[in-house]
Amino acid sequence: MGLLTWILVGLVAGLVAQLVLGGGAGGGLRGIAVTILLGVGGALVGGFISSAMGWGEVTGFNVPSLVIASLGAIGVIVAFRGIASNRGNRGLI
Repeated sequence: MGLLTWILVGLVAGLVAQLVLGGGAGGGLRGIAVTILLGVGGALVGGFISSAMGWGEVTGFNVPSLVIASLGAIGVIVAFRGIASNRGNRGLI
């Protein structure tokens, strides 16, 4: 996948994850950047785990890839919130 596709998949996955979990990274450019970064990170984590377990891969901008990426983004956001709350810092999300 190209860089633009990863960014697009990450943005959609991050938005889906934030809709599922509630809350958000705030508005503006910073919020969009955080959403993209956590979404791309989630896509990477979800793709790695899914590939390792034989369930499929993140192959482009399609429904199975978006589901895998969104589940990975949910996991990344939950972990990020857990780390931030343990430090007493709500931070970005």
